[in-house]
Amino acid sequence: MKKQAFPDGVLVVDKTEGPTSHDVVTLARRALGVSRIGHTGTLDPMATGVLPLVIGRATRLAQFLTASDKSYEATVAFGRTTDTLDASGTIVTACDRRPTRDELAQAIGRFRGRFDQTPPVFSAKNIDGERSYDLARRGKLTSEARPKAVSVNVKRLEILSFDGNSARLEMQVTAGFYVRSLAHDLGVTLGTGAHLVALRRTRSGDFTLRDSVALDVLERDRGAALTRFVPLAGMLLGLSSVVLTGEGAKHARHGRDLGPADLAPESSMPADVPEAEVDTEAGTGEPPPRWIRLLDQNGALLGLARTAAASRVLHPSVVLM
Repeated sequence: MKKQAFPDGVLVVDKTEGPTSHDVVTLARRALGVSRIGHTGTLDPMATGVLPLVIGRATRLAQFLTASDKSYEATVAFGRTTDTLDASGTIVTACDRRPTRDELAQAIGRFRGRFDQTPPVFSAKNIDGERSYDLARRGKLTSEARPKAVSVNVKRLEILSFDGNSARLEMQVTAGFYVRSLAHDLGVTLGTGAHLVALRRTRSGDFTLRDSVALDVLERDRGAALTRFVPLAGMLLGLSSVVLTGEGAKHARHGRDLGPADLAPESSMPADVPEAEVDTEAGTGEPPPRWIRLLDQNGALLGLARTAAASRVLHPSVVLM
């Protein structure tokens, strides 16, 4: 019997240790009987936890989920460094000294807030069309070709436990942050060396472990997966929304600019168009665009529009209809 078509939206998987994020997508594609599916933020094979999968038309919103903040619980071991910066790699250096809890607490203070972080050489960073880890395995990473430092923001970083040899840390970070690099850089700061031995993602954007389905359950019980499914209308709830009239929905479908006349009576143009005081985009002197969810009168998500400070209009940029 042919499987019922799976709806458009998000399914959050609790990834286990071992498979790659791509492996999880392949497994979900087979288990759910869908072809249009992708993940929204790579987890290393050793990492576990929240991995949102976008299905059908939701793949068009993947960029917004990938760009969201992430929360992790990580275990860092002191005294050794590895070439991959985690327990899967080859030991590079060893040290007998271990930090005290006070030294660790002082060191992690240097990694709160915004700073430049260099990604690991064994990472999925793209360098001249090739993955950094492929170049590293072939010994082709020159100093000029190594991953460049990127600006990251650590919004929360706390010590959950410390036993003298390792520490369990909890953090909330912006997209593009590498916990392996944090572990290594902590070891450098403390003068002991360190590497990552365990990592669990507890949140990705709006989604937490409470929203997830276990990977083994997904493999054997498609119905259980459906109970955790998040439809399009439940995505990106942190963004402002407007409800469109029937005519406004037609305009959005064809990518036409939307004004107050396209909004249903119960809705109004977002307050940050154009009056809000916001930071300006670098080099333009203009406020950056804001993303607005476009809903029909039944609450279905039709797409996303960007605001423009110079005019009272919304520009439909992602249309899901």
